[in-house]
Amino acid sequence: MNNRTIKEWQEAIHACALKKGWWKVRDGSARNFGEILALMHSELSEALEAYREGRPLFYTSDLKPEGIATELADCIIRILDWAEFEGVDMGAIIEAKHVYNKTRPYRHGGKKA
Repeated sequence: MNNRTIKEWQEAIHACALKKGWWKVRDGSARNFGEILALMHSELSEALEAYREGRPLFYTSDLKPEGIATELADCIIRILDWAEFEGVDMGAIIEAKHVYNKTRPYRHGGKKA
């Protein structure tokens, strides 16, 4: 298994997205934030659809990874791609948020779910 850091993953993911033409930075255009969020949301919706259809967490179909976990991975990939484009170190952000979350009370002080 590859032991890349989150920052290394976001660099590799963004480089692939650039190579595949998903960011047209050469002509000055870039995806807008609303479009990027919609794409992230679509991956989460695909995971929910897979869950509702009773598909496995992970399987392959004609060598293509499929399933609930794959759709969640697609969302993470889109997040890391955006982070690298914006110059955000998501590993550092995740660490800071986790450290803060550990200080919060049980269920954040009484939230139901």
